[in-house]
Amino acid sequence: MRLIKTLVILNMLFGLMSCQENLTNEEWLATLPSPWTLTQDQMNETLPQFQQRFPDFQNRLKHIALWRVGTPYEIFKLGEEVEPDPDPIIRYDVSDCTGHNLTSLAAAKSSTWDEARNNMIQLHYKADSNGNKQPTYKSRWHYTVDRITMNPNTVDITQTLLPRIALDSVNITLNKKDDGEEFLDLGWDRNMTAYYIPNHEITKELLAKLPEIVGVTFVKPKYFKMGIVMGHEGMIIDGNYLVHASQSAGETVKLDFLKYYFPEEGPFFGGIMIFEFKENS
Repeated sequence: MRLIKTLVILNMLFGLMSCQENLTNEEWLATLPSPWTLTQDQMNETLPQFQQRFPDFQNRLKHIALWRVGTPYEIFKLGEEVEPDPDPIIRYDVSDCTGHNLTSLAAAKSSTWDEARNNMIQLHYKADSNGNKQPTYKSRWHYTVDRITMNPNTVDITQTLLPRIALDSVNITLNKKDDGEEFLDLGWDRNMTAYYIPNHEITKELLAKLPEIVGVTFVKPKYFKMGIVMGHEGMIIDGNYLVHASQSAGETVKLDFLKYYFPEEGPFFGGIMIFEFKENS
């Protein structure tokens, strides 16, 4: 009797596994609990499933990003767990635009919560003079354009998509306002030239050149006087869809990119930069 019971249980397990394998990726994602509801232990159970189903890193990152659609929006909710910003180093219950990109990337690199947290430190903080990364407010990558042009995990590819003559640019000192004061109290600034794709070059043909998943940052010219280049960031998936944590929607959403970027009243931004997410860096 015990042998029969064991065989029945094994048969049920094999049947369940077979059903899971026959699901489309979208159907499979729908079987998972919402990521913003999960405990750390539940994330430890879920992340290895992504590793198994999506061995290709870019494909795994794409589906983690799609799984996170619906995550409640709250701005500035990542910190160092100590003053002056005691918010968590990593979290999945809420997200803002940068938080969505970086915590999705950390999850795609990881099989456990602790591993994702450690990877988040590698993604979100600059190395000190000895090459070590410690989560401190002043060592954080506060400026998206600084991160994508200097951090090997999120690499700017804007200038590979169009000839430089077709790009717009701005020479700017990051974190330095027109009056010479710091925008953030960092004791840091950086003079750089940022090249970006102007609005008239943002077309279906341009999007068709993109990899399966890329990061996108949105240039806000009215911010230049504050020592800031970008006003927002997200992901472009399959050369068509924008996945981003939306303040206006109150959650992470998936939208047609061109419809989002070019609303009837005209674009809110002056251009975009495109960057790749790297598995090993």
